[in-house]
Amino acid sequence: MKERMKTTITSLLVLFSIATYAQTVPLQDSLVPVPQKATTLQKTNKLTYKEFIIPAVLISYGAIALESDGLKNINDAIHEEINIEHPHQFLHVDDYSQFAPGVAVFGLQAFGIKGKNSAMDEAIIYAISIGISTAVVTPLKRATHVMRPNNSSDNSFPSGHTTIAFASAELLRREYWNVSPWIGVAGYAVATGTGFLRMYNNKHWFSDVVAGAGIGIASTNLAYWLHSKINWGKKHKQTASVFPIYENGGFAVGFISQF
Repeated sequence: MKERMKTTITSLLVLFSIATYAQTVPLQDSLVPVPQKATTLQKTNKLTYKEFIIPAVLISYGAIALESDGLKNINDAIHEEINIEHPHQFLHVDDYSQFAPGVAVFGLQAFGIKGKNSAMDEAIIYAISIGISTAVVTPLKRATHVMRPNNSSDNSFPSGHTTIAFASAELLRREYWNVSPWIGVAGYAVATGTGFLRMYNNKHWFSDVVAGAGIGIASTNLAYWLHSKINWGKKHKQTASVFPIYENGGFAVGFISQF
């Protein structure tokens, strides 16, 4: 029975990894470099339903798990396997790894490896993505009242760390997939590891992590589209973006303008 449970849990984690990896390989992606002309901000940020298929599946899984006894049993089984069957000391790497893919975007720029957009555009898009993520996750935590596995609070759903990690990974993928698809794969590996650490540290259920991944990916996709709509155009050498900010228990609106 114990071996069967291990196999089930391993299969679930593998399926989760496959689902997130699939997002790193766009239908038009290949090892052949895409001409830079086809990857400008205005031309590549059309909103399509295909960009939201995987996020929708992940978010739906988490939402259904709020009421489904079957999926709650999966949460319990994974929690028992990680934290009860194998007691361990907690790691706090996830507090930093959630931002690692985002930091990599600007690190690569600093070393002269150019992404799809300028560093300023990347910063604006990232700010919008984090703003959207926060504006979605914070109300959901307050509305769902899901108790954390360690019983520390009732704001477990969805995982904020995982949301930020996957929002960051999607930014890295979209900026550098035409340079090398493996950069995106690496970003998603770090994001998946962050999600696992949230469970390893007894802070979140499996469904919290799955939903957070979906919200993060969707937030970045929306951020690209929103920025392309707000962008005033390179011809005028002027850009502007508006994004939501959550701080000290309240929401505000941020504005960035580049001349």
